[in-house]
Amino acid sequence: MNVSSAFEIFSKEAPEVQKAWMEIVRKLDSTSALDHKTEELAYIAVLAAVRLESGLPFHVKMAKSSGATRNEIISSILVGLPAVGNVVIQSLPIALEAFDSE
Repeated sequence: MNVSSAFEIFSKEAPEVQKAWMEIVRKLDSTSALDHKTEELAYIAVLAAVRLESGLPFHVKMAKSSGATRNEIISSILVGLPAVGNVVIQSLPIALEAFDSE
């Protein structure tokens, strides 16, 4: 699975920081009470809410590989609608393109 170009540059230009960051991510992952699919869907919701669209394709594909459906991807994005408004709909085309690409 491809990561965003920003993450690729981060990995290339600051490899020690990226390594430390990934260690933190793995440790946080291992402490989560959520199953992998649910955690990915929740993460997609957060990405949409804070408008970090560059990470959406990677995490949508991770969710899909964990069994998430297209409708679950849509719902995970739209769950933030009442809290942050229609800004989340900007993520729909990005996420659905990633979901439908394979």
